[in-house]
Amino acid sequence: MKKIDISELRVGMYVEDFCMPWLKSPFWSLSLLVDTPDKLARIIASNIVELVIDPSRGVDIALAPSAGAATAKATLSKAVPFRYPPVVPTSMATELERAAQLLTESKTAVSSMFHEARMGNAVAAEQVRPLVDEIAMSVMRNPDALVGLVRLKHADEYTYMHSVAVCALMIALARQLKMPDAQVRELGLAGLMHDIGKMLVPQDILNKPGDLTQDEFTAIKDHPEAGHRLLLAGNDVSEVVLDVCLHHHEKMNGTGYPAGLAGDAISVAARMGAICDVYDAITSDRPYKSGWCPATSLSKMMEWCNGHFDPDILGAFIKCMGIYPVGTVVKMQSGRLAVIADHGLGKSLIAPTVCVFFCTNSKTLLVPELVNLAEPAVKDKILGREDAAKWGVGDTRRYWIKHPTVL
Repeated sequence: MKKIDISELRVGMYVEDFCMPWLKSPFWSLSLLVDTPDKLARIIASNIVELVIDPSRGVDIALAPSAGAATAKATLSKAVPFRYPPVVPTSMATELERAAQLLTESKTAVSSMFHEARMGNAVAAEQVRPLVDEIAMSVMRNPDALVGLVRLKHADEYTYMHSVAVCALMIALARQLKMPDAQVRELGLAGLMHDIGKMLVPQDILNKPGDLTQDEFTAIKDHPEAGHRLLLAGNDVSEVVLDVCLHHHEKMNGTGYPAGLAGDAISVAARMGAICDVYDAITSDRPYKSGWCPATSLSKMMEWCNGHFDPDILGAFIKCMGIYPVGTVVKMQSGRLAVIADHGLGKSLIAPTVCVFFCTNSKTLLVPELVNLAEPAVKDKILGREDAAKWGVGDTRRYWIKHPTVL
């Protein structure tokens, strides 16, 4: 192993260590072969100062050709990195209406793609990239709207809309981690395609309400590899998409599947996929169970963090979602019940905008009122999440979804 300056890096070298936090790495892999000028250019364009190479797996520094950093920078100057167009942030109410239409379009596109997969046909992942871009633009305008709305999917459409939800969650998380737009885009596509292998699992097994037999559980566990094979049969599927599809059920302690990877052997993308996949799964209504409250789900995921999830990425995910995600019912210090309605652009974890609607002291419904807890004049605050069912207040969605056509 040799530690070299970034200026000494050449095409043909094998990088063993980028000598920087893996969350800031320009690549998903912790080590890789620099096999093209473009890849060399991307490394040099990052904030890497020095790195470690393995001469036994690539070109040694003494044998490297002279064209290095200068050529890479020239290549970089000609390349135009992908960028999403600027967006104007919108209110929750405005974006909910757009998000509802987008979800209708998404269901049609994803169900059609999954049908092809169920028939054993190759999956053209690139054909749904425009859909990923539309989802990304919605998330950038107001991240709470689409993410909150897709959580309310019906149990019978879970298989399709779960993929849309994970796509949106991956995009939101990637932006929270301040990843470049090109990586945000690939992660969104990875989220949309991550469960494609479930199309080869019999539906009666996927939706079985009781305990699975050993053979049925094996069939479920085969879906990452089945999806990976389907994607490989298509064209131009990136390594990121393939990696998330294959490894989104790996766990940090090595007890996941299909490969039993642990720790640094799991890529950043797959770690993100694991978090987004589990969050949507446990917050959604399924044919065999009701979804958990979003805030309860985040609390449970924190309990599982040491063995299951990467703690740094989970922390970023919680900041992205808020301690109390939109739609969570909370009890206020004043004794009132409220629903989290909007986190605003500041993404305040403890002082979002809430809609108060019920007085627990008098046990009466109140005229719904939006209260921004971040305003200095507001003295009320959240005590914790609350089970709305025990107060008999009915469906609380109406307090944060403002458009009747959305419900």
